Amino acid sequence: MPTPTSPAPPPPTGRARRTLTDALEDAVDSALLAPSIHNTQPWRLVLRGDRLELHADRTRQLLTLDPVGRALAQSVGAALFNARVSLAASGWAVEVDRLPDPADPDLLGVVRPVDGAPDAAEAALAPSVRRRRTNRRAFGGDALPDDLLRDLADAVAAEGARLIGVSREAHRQLVARLTQQADAVQNADPAYRAEVRRWTTRPPGSGDGVPAAVVPHVDGLQHDDVPLRDFDSAGAGALPPETASTSGQTMVLLATPRDDQASWLRAGEALERVLLELTRQGWAAGPLTQAIEVPVTRTRLRSALTASSHPQMLLRIGRAAPTPAPPHRLRDDVVENSTRPPRPATPPLPSRLGWPAPAAPTAGGTAVPRPVSDGRGGTRWV
Repeated sequence: MPTPTSPAPPPPTGRARRTLTDALEDAVDSALLAPSIHNTQPWRLVLRGDRLELHADRTRQLLTLDPVGRALAQSVGAALFNARVSLAASGWAVEVDRLPDPADPDLLGVVRPVDGAPDAAEAALAPSVRRRRTNRRAFGGDALPDDLLRDLADAVAAEGARLIGVSREAHRQLVARLTQQADAVQNADPAYRAEVRRWTTRPPGSGDGVPAAVVPHVDGLQHDDVPLRDFDSAGAGALPPETASTSGQTMVLLATPRDDQASWLRAGEALERVLLELTRQGWAAGPLTQAIEVPVTRTRLRSALTASSHPQMLLRIGRAAPTPAPPHRLRDDVVENSTRPPRPATPPLPSRLGWPAPAAPTAGGTAVPRPVSDGRGGTRWV
């Protein structure tokens, strides 16, 4: 084991190790590119000398879709994994403290660069961080090779989770039925539809949400066996309407032994590891999470596919043409104590219709409650 004063081994790339400050700033940049539910980017990043803190931003939690904060914690977990990848590529070993402070349940993770051998497997994923996309296009018929699925399962196991291929025909049909049922339940809820509309009709320059340029033009009509979430709120989706999301496509379920905030965070890390590895090898992926978001369908999914663990994410995987990058928030709005100059938000993507500014969320003339931490790792509404 190297002592605190001994030089660390060179990074896997053979390049000189980045300075601590530069490595942490680079880790921030990578964390900000992580996927998040509805591209809400529900995190706040704080640099503190020798470490990076990742905090939950409860003001960006989805009130209807994610009342307990599971998807929020997974989103922060994905950002945490990107930070790990960046630090490994910068030549640093990494220590991670998850949920380190019971008095601050919104502090979900602390990442510290330390002397030691960088993780070569994580460093190899660094170029994929900027290339990774959530892809809602039609996928080709290529099946994921068995050896790649085994490698992904091993990588997920290293993150404390399980990756299960949905391979049996009965399970494929069940996933299709449960996704259809959950999708119907959600779309019958006016609050759910309003929440989706809020995050798909963001004003120019907001740097968040799901723009029309990256969603299929379904305009309320879907006929897939395993429906994707309908983000085409304004009928302005720029991608072709056909998504070919059938029960025969490659699908995998990510699950964890427990179902608490620590597990959700690890699930996000495992998910991003899978997504980056798929990107590195030229595969596309997209979430199919409706059946996990509705409690009754999640219970049935668990009983059939993974009774000993808890479903956290269902993915479709295939070959597909690339999609545009999503927008990202102003760096200064998300990051504290950075020494780098301000960087503008990603400009809005083009779409066939303009993006109207969303109205302030109200319910019967009264302000909709907003989420805040309950002090125990959960959420209450005020």
